[in-house]
Amino acid sequence: MITSLITRYIRYLGLLIPLSIAAQPASTNVSAVLEGYVREGLTNNLAIRQESLEISRVTESLNQAKSLFYPRVAFSPTYSLAAGGRRLEFPVGDLLNPAYKALNQLTGADRFPTNIENVNQLLAPNNFHDTKFSVSYAIFNTDIQYNYLIQKQLLTSQQARRRVIENELRYTIATAYYQYLQTLDAIRIFESSREVLTELARLNEKLVRNNVATKEVVTSARYETSKLDQQLAVAQKNRETARAYFNFLLNRDLQAHIDVDSSLTRILPESPENVVDLQRTALLGRQELSQVTSSLGAAQTAVKLAEANANIPNVFVGANTGFQGFGYTFQNQAYVVAQVGLQWDLFRGYEKRSKIQQAKIQASALQTRLAEVQQQIQLQVLQAYYDLNAATESLAATQSGMINADQTFRVIDSKYRNGQSLLIEFLRYQNDRLTAQLQHSLARMDVLVKRAALDRVVAVGQ
Repeated sequence: MITSLITRYIRYLGLLIPLSIAAQPASTNVSAVLEGYVREGLTNNLAIRQESLEISRVTESLNQAKSLFYPRVAFSPTYSLAAGGRRLEFPVGDLLNPAYKALNQLTGADRFPTNIENVNQLLAPNNFHDTKFSVSYAIFNTDIQYNYLIQKQLLTSQQARRRVIENELRYTIATAYYQYLQTLDAIRIFESSREVLTELARLNEKLVRNNVATKEVVTSARYETSKLDQQLAVAQKNRETARAYFNFLLNRDLQAHIDVDSSLTRILPESPENVVDLQRTALLGRQELSQVTSSLGAAQTAVKLAEANANIPNVFVGANTGFQGFGYTFQNQAYVVAQVGLQWDLFRGYEKRSKIQQAKIQASALQTRLAEVQQQIQLQVLQAYYDLNAATESLAATQSGMINADQTFRVIDSKYRNGQSLLIEFLRYQNDRLTAQLQHSLARMDVLVKRAALDRVVAVGQ
């Protein structure tokens, strides 16, 4: 049973660890609003509640293993009625009565009974009871001792799994919050551009009324406004979707209000430290390693259990006391039986040898898994580190592009108002500025997400 439990846990870890990365999304600029939402999510999230229940279940398994160290006391009365079946028949009266009669005649005295009945007894006991208390205690039992140690190690592994899911949820909540902020920023940018196009349409209407321009400049401005309205509608839809997903993670109403920390859109996290130091920190703090290590300990204990079963006997003591006899009279029916026992399977067709080898293979598999997880963690840190560097460089490029696009648009806007530029140039540079602003907004949020991802794989805050 224990070896099959360890086997299932190996398979379970093989599915879990590549998918989950334990860490807390933290940076040098901690948002009190975001941290409040993270705490709310950890309290209310249904997945965390399920893990808490699973830990409670494993804890009860540990309590059950611990209870085996105590004596067992049982009260077990039985009463039997029987009819038919096999009988014990022996003609003892027919054999002894004539002989005893002859002896009495020879001695001249009735010293020997001559009325002995033949035996005709039902083998199944009829009107028979056995009312007893049984006490048993394992003085030395390797199954009990090692099973308790295995359950403790599996509980530690389950607790590490819960922390893995908690920290994954932290990252997911932070990412969802950043996405929601980005949708708000996109709506702000679209609304600002719409105001520019609305002002352009009013200007062009004046130009048409004054016979300075023809009517197509008005329709062109209105067409650009309608295209922007379509993009704004999509952005508003994205905002509601992001709001619903964020609230879903917190297990609350999907339309609930979300407080906005505007400082996150202005302040960026500091540059990360050396990648080698980050990898070292991750190897010390990642909960996946704790999870695999605990499971490895359980597998190694299973090896000791299999070896102990092959080489060490189990010793126990016990006692039975109560009443036994025909009819519930309790008179002259009391009895006491004490026992000291030893159980030692000397040969079982090499089954024990196979179990030892099986347990060692399981431990070796987890040892290999531990080395693999360590390499995966180092690779994840390396990837997240360079992803953040690339996102930071991209942000600098988009910021420069946004500044240049804005300055160019201001020049074209002034020239258009003075009749020195064409409408097509105005619309082109206005679209360039809109694109640059959106790219800069996306790049800023991408830096926040990439920093959270790096903190996640490094296990910051654990």
